Amino acid sequence: MLFRLIFLLCLVALPVRAEEVVLGLSSDRVRITATFEGSDILVFGAVKREGPIPQDPLDVIVAISGPSQPLTVRRKERVLGIWVNTDAIEVDAAPSFYAVATTGPLDQVLSNVEDLRHKISIGRAIRSVGAPGSIADAQVFTDALIRIRENNDAYQMLEGQVALDEQTLFRTEIGLPANLTEGEYLTRIFLTRDGDVVSQFETVIDVRKVGLERWLYTLSRQQPLMYGLMSLAIAIAAGWGASAVFRMLRQGG
Repeated sequence: MLFRLIFLLCLVALPVRAEEVVLGLSSDRVRITATFEGSDILVFGAVKREGPIPQDPLDVIVAISGPSQPLTVRRKERVLGIWVNTDAIEVDAAPSFYAVATTGPLDQVLSNVEDLRHKISIGRAIRSVGAPGSIADAQVFTDALIRIRENNDAYQMLEGQVALDEQTLFRTEIGLPANLTEGEYLTRIFLTRDGDVVSQFETVIDVRKVGLERWLYTLSRQQPLMYGLMSLAIAIAAGWGASAVFRMLRQGG
């Protein structure tokens, strides 16, 4: 009884947040099939308030992050006319997909301190364990990783792509590429004012393979020998079929 009373008193003592996010998604599930060519996710919501709208303008940041994975970033240099790997840096975790949409330029809607705290920008979302002492330009490796994934639409910086109406209703659309990694995609919404985060909300978009894609994926993980034999048989059958068609064409000619 005493514990319950203390718990209730603690709840009463907690400050009521002046602004909170009420979020909606066009879909909280993405299904990857054999014909999957990508998907657009509409993120929309409203700002719930306990009082009047403050005078200082509000900004909204939407960040969607795919499963993080460790990887090695290598640098190639031309040695005696041949491109070879020279230096390498181990990245502790890099999201397979990362998109940030904002109501304005990121450096104007989010302070550097808040970015460090919440790891919102693309560069801050990548965790590196550090570079060997022999590599003086370690940041170049991270920049190269970001540039490559931006070219593949795996990393997206969408400044000014969040529409905010009457400081209350917001919406944005983020495109998911075809080569998605299966897993949970963390979706974070930040409300900021003068660069400071005043409220945040989190939800998850579930991305899974279905149908033939799911069966092949499961087979490759649980029975790799069977998967390898099946792949070999398909390759042999395809080669034999192509050869048979070629012979028929030659005879017909």
